[in-house]
Formats: sequence, C-alpha cells, structure tokens
Amino acid sequence: MENSFLSKKYKIVQVTPETEIDYTYRVEYDKPVVHGQFLQVSIPTVGECPISISDFGTGFIDLTIRHIGKVTNEIKKLKAGDYIHLRGPYGNGFSLDSYRNKQLIVSAGGTGLAPVKSIIKHFLNNPDEVNGLDVLIGFKTPKDILFKGEVDQWTKSQDMNVILTVDRNDSAWACNTGFITDFVSHVKVKDFDNVEVIIVGPPIMMSCTAREFIKLGIKEENIWVSFERNMSCGVGKCGHCKIDETYICLEGPVFRYTKAKTLID
Repeated sequence: MENSFLSKKYKIVQVTPETEIDYTYRVEYDKPVVHGQFLQVSIPTVGECPISISDFGTGFIDLTIRHIGKVTNEIKKLKAGDYIHLRGPYGNGFSLDSYRNKQLIVSAGGTGLAPVKSIIKHFLNNPDEVNGLDVLIGFKTPKDILFKGEVDQWTKSQDMNVILTVDRNDSAWACNTGFITDFVSHVKVKDFDNVEVIIVGPPIMMSCTAREFIKLGIKEENIWVSFERNMSCGVGKCGHCKIDETYICLEGPVFRYTKAKTLID
C-alpha cells in the first residue's frame, strides 16, 4: 500500500517569473491530474505547503508559486535542473463534463487564475465543447497580472470573451479598472438554464462575485467555487482545513455554491 504522506522528488525543467513574487515551475511529472487539483510541495528540513496545479500536459505539470513564506522562499532559490518534493495530487478538482455543451463563465481574481488556467486553455482549444466561453480576470495592479503572454493571446481570441480588469491602474494601462464584480453585468448570458459559472479567488471576492451572478439571474446550483485554504495532510486526517464537518482537502476544494455558502469559518 502506498504511503500517502511520503513525497517523491521531481525534476524542475523550467522556471518562469510571472511577477516579482510569483514564479511558475514546470516539473517533470508522471501521475494523472484533474483540473483544479493541488499538490503538497516540500523542501526537506524546511517544510511543506499546498500549491494548485496551474497547467499540465504529457510528462509535466506547472506549479505557480507566490514566494511569501518560509517554504516558498526556499523554493525561489531553486532553478531548472534542481529537484522538488511533491505528494498528491489531492482534491476533487473540476469535472469538465459539468461544463460541456453549456456556456461557461470563469471568474478569477489574482492567484485564483492558477487553478482554472488549464480549464480555460482546454475549452479555448476545444471551443466546440462549450456553448460560449467568457472569462473575467482581475488583479490588483497591471504588475500583478499572471500568465501575461497567454492572457494577451486570450484577449485577441475569437473563441472567447475576456474581460481583464485591475483594481488600481497606472499611466500605461489601457484596459478596464475596477473590481470583477463591477463587470459581471457585462457578461451576456445566452440561456440562464444552460450556463455554468466558476469563481476562484479570495473568499470575499468569491462571495461578492457569486452574489452579483445570482442577481444577474444565474442559479446557485450552477455556480462553482474553489477554496484556497491552507491544506496540511491533504487526505482528510489532520483537520487543518476542516470547516464544520467538511474536509476541504478531501471533499473539495471545488464545491457547488449551494454547499460552499454554508461553509463559514
């Protein structure tokens, strides 16, 4: 029987700075992955932290890591060719079948774009699988934009509608300014009985954005959120991520809003 608490070392093949504090690490990887899952990432003798999988493909995964803590600051010292320890993947993730043949609206704030980036890419590359793809992305400032090259390509695509906004602009910014909630009403819903909404970001952003979509007419059961909590064991044993009787690492991090709205710290 495999010990779920044992990590395995994997080779970093590429390091891409996204912002001053956010880097994407492409790592050789050999396990199946579901969109929206996370891994426990560790540096021996230093510690471990949960990181969402921001992209994956044959033989690799991408981990987009914000360097703001003890473990992540040690990870920042690593370069291509070095090794990182991983265990997982964990969590239920997003089932693409829930969104096929429907209009899909993805709303992501800040680092919340990381766990849904692979979903956006999948349906952008397979536009016939959905009845429209709308993406609302918000960051604090233009300097905080993740995956800028890809986001720029998304905004030019004819197969998706992208609304990019920042809370605070600068003199060079020529796009939207304001919170994501300010732009929910800008999304054109084709059929309120055939639309699904994914929201990922800080808790207050997810709560406020969900309320705006509900006001727009979206049914609560058609809204999905993903909790970005500080998971620890990843397998529902330690209770570190538990809210009431729900283990976020085990039963989530993806929930329908009808369930998520009852999970209050």
